[in-house]
Amino acid sequence: MLMNKRTFLIIYRYFFGLITLAAVVYQLVYLAQLSSLDAGNYFSYFTNLSNIFVSIVFLISAFYLINNRQPSKFDDIVRGASVLYMLVTGVVYATLLSSYDLGLLLPSVNLQLHIIMPLAVLLDWLIQPQKSLLTMKQTLWWLIFPALFLIYSLIRGSIVGWYPYPFLDPAAAGGYIGVAAYCVGILALFFVLSWILMKLGNKLRRNRA
Repeated sequence: MLMNKRTFLIIYRYFFGLITLAAVVYQLVYLAQLSSLDAGNYFSYFTNLSNIFVSIVFLISAFYLINNRQPSKFDDIVRGASVLYMLVTGVVYATLLSSYDLGLLLPSVNLQLHIIMPLAVLLDWLIQPQKSLLTMKQTLWWLIFPALFLIYSLIRGSIVGWYPYPFLDPAAAGGYIGVAAYCVGILALFFVLSWILMKLGNKLRRNRA
């Protein structure tokens, strides 16, 4: 007997939500065992934060499905944010970071956080798009966290002398002009992808079962 869509999504979201949280914790423990863990740095990676966020969204949405609870507009906005952040994580890794030495990041964890989970989140969203009709004004909320993250990273980096990504480090990005160019480009990527997600999500929701 074939599994129905609801059962599939429950299993799918629990599996990817838990395995991604496990990957984040596994990397954390691995660094701690090597005495190379700086918790402030570890939780200053957008990759880690976005994967933790989307895992929580997956687990909560799976719980909603088990209890036949329909998502509210707020739920759809939060879920849309998680999809956007994971897509940007995957795109930025593929275009800017895949050629860099990622140091002590385990290959299996790197694969899960930068490639598998972004694809899993995109597939989940295509299988069950948002229920609500979203507007650009609502999706602008998605851009607040990335903007705050960039500001936080630059301020913290200038204080502690460490940046989560080379394109945020003035010494590696050609000075603050180079950093500014990267920041503008990344924020533009967030904006364009948020617009695409909104438009496509609104179209797909009309065709959902």
